Amino acid sequence: MAAKKLLLMVMAAKKLLLMVMAAAAALGAGSESPSTGAPDGLLHSRGTGIPAAVGLDSTRAQPEVAPTTLPPYLARCPSAGPCNRLPPDCVDCSLHSNCVYGKEASFNCTVKPGVQCTDENKIEQKTFWISMVCQFCWQMPPTLYQCKESTKCKTVRCPREYFISNCTALEHVHCLGNRTFQKKMYCNWTGGYKWSTALALSITLGGFGADRFYLGQWKEGLGKLFSFGGLGIWTLIDVLLIGIGYVGPADGSLYI
Repeated sequence: MAAKKLLLMVMAAKKLLLMVMAAAAALGAGSESPSTGAPDGLLHSRGTGIPAAVGLDSTRAQPEVAPTTLPPYLARCPSAGPCNRLPPDCVDCSLHSNCVYGKEASFNCTVKPGVQCTDENKIEQKTFWISMVCQFCWQMPPTLYQCKESTKCKTVRCPREYFISNCTALEHVHCLGNRTFQKKMYCNWTGGYKWSTALALSITLGGFGADRFYLGQWKEGLGKLFSFGGLGIWTLIDVLLIGIGYVGPADGSLYI
């Protein structure tokens, strides 16, 4: 009876040992086939030396392309227009002074890179001839250049006051020499004072110095106010002086 129990215990232990061995074998098989965690058809980076693929539509690094900057003169150059109408900034002309002053002269010009122009037959040209008056930029009439006005000079003064101004030829004008130059000009600017208003104030309220106050001459205005227009004499004189334009604004500007 004891031998039979011993035999049953041995068989149970043997069965338990076989189950443990089967479980260990199953665990070993699972560790030999690692789970990549990657989608089907994609490589995993572990153990291959190749970076893991991000996706089928992964973008490759593209070389940076430097943005193209256009020359600043192109904004002032009309496209496909007549060549002889191009501004001086759009062309390179072989200008020279071997011409007769005040007479028409022809000069050979070449368009700058990026500029397109045509001749009278609508055919694109790169070189062409222009005709202009033989004169330097500073010799042109005042309608062909612009100058900076000065507000630091007196316009009402005898003799008239001059100032040195920086002038620039207009964009569409061709001329010889430097396009920026200096000119000696009369002081000619206005601060917004009206001659008619000043004269009307001098006639009606001149005895109280209203005309002088309007022109910005407050010291003279106070003098007229407290002297009742110099007993009328100062008032009459101011009417005459403002009427002929001898008395002007205190800032030295001209009347409107």
